[in-house]
Amino acid sequence: MDIEKVEIKEKKIPLRTRKILKQVLSAVLMVIFIITAVLEFLTLTEYRPDMTEEVAVNYFSYEALSPGDSLKVLTWNVGYGALGDNADYFKNGGKSVRTADEERVQRNLKGIIKETSVMRPDVIFFQEVDRDSSRSYHIDETIAMINELSEEYTLRYTTAFAYNYNVNYVPYPIPPIGEVRSGLLTLTTMPMESAQRIQLPCPFDWPDRLIDYKRCLLLERLPLQNSDKELVLVNLHMEAFASSKAKENQTGRLMQILEEEAAKGNYVIAGGDFDQTFSGTDTSAYPQQEGKWAPGEILTEELGDSWQCLMDSSAPTCRSLDRPYEGADRIGFQYYVVDGYILSSNIEVKSCETKSMGFLYSDHNPVLLECTLK
Repeated sequence: MDIEKVEIKEKKIPLRTRKILKQVLSAVLMVIFIITAVLEFLTLTEYRPDMTEEVAVNYFSYEALSPGDSLKVLTWNVGYGALGDNADYFKNGGKSVRTADEERVQRNLKGIIKETSVMRPDVIFFQEVDRDSSRSYHIDETIAMINELSEEYTLRYTTAFAYNYNVNYVPYPIPPIGEVRSGLLTLTTMPMESAQRIQLPCPFDWPDRLIDYKRCLLLERLPLQNSDKELVLVNLHMEAFASSKAKENQTGRLMQILEEEAAKGNYVIAGGDFDQTFSGTDTSAYPQQEGKWAPGEILTEELGDSWQCLMDSSAPTCRSLDRPYEGADRIGFQYYVVDGYILSSNIEVKSCETKSMGFLYSDHNPVLLECTLK
């Protein structure tokens, strides 16, 4: 029986199609190569601070306080000079990545310093202060603010700075954020014995942690006259977008540090942007709107009776960045109360007031504390 041979003809891909496929494959491989190279670069250059690091202190000679003395403390998240009333931001539901031009950054910084000088605080806790960032045109804001206070308003402070965001290049979104070097700046009119950067638990895994915050506490020790105790200052900016558990971990670490200092009999003042609201704070004037970023809550009753937790809701301490504030309907805007203080029981509170600045220079209002060391 003869078997008929069947000839199978190979179907060839047209030349034009082959060229297109090669171009697509080359493009995909190039994207993979770029992503791999960026991840490798960010991994090799990742900011890896120790759990505790000594921080340089820039001294100016002043007399130390004594028990019984009063002082004024100011906390203000300055929004790296670029989150004035004109700004919205993509992470908070807005559209902008670069939120201000260089002239506006300079104007915001000058406004912040001017308003600070009017209040003449003895201690200043600034958060989100850039030193060399693309988003603020590589202005060293620590130098600019210190010089402006000293030269224009004759307010001379001892200072310390600690990074909590230090990334060579943030490659997203489009256009990318770029280089970010930012952190906490504390200024005092009193001698500062030492300063430390204390790492808080980081909630991010690789690769997210390569381009995000490494939150910390900036702790300063100030000697007191006629006393073997110290005034311990803690400047902070807690996590905003992490899980509730991660926020609890950071709060737990903060309270561990504060408890250790209080157990020594020291006077303790922790202040800053908690990115959470203290339970018991009346925020009824600022109802949470659907679809807007919502702060967490710190249950102050769980911190113990020996701590005074202060937030003033007579004015909001923060506003949403989903749209510019300038020209917006102020009644329908989303506001928050997330900035304040935790004080040890050996400090008497005279007042704690949110100073309404109309969010002209930053998306946060400053909060001024007046107190006395018992």
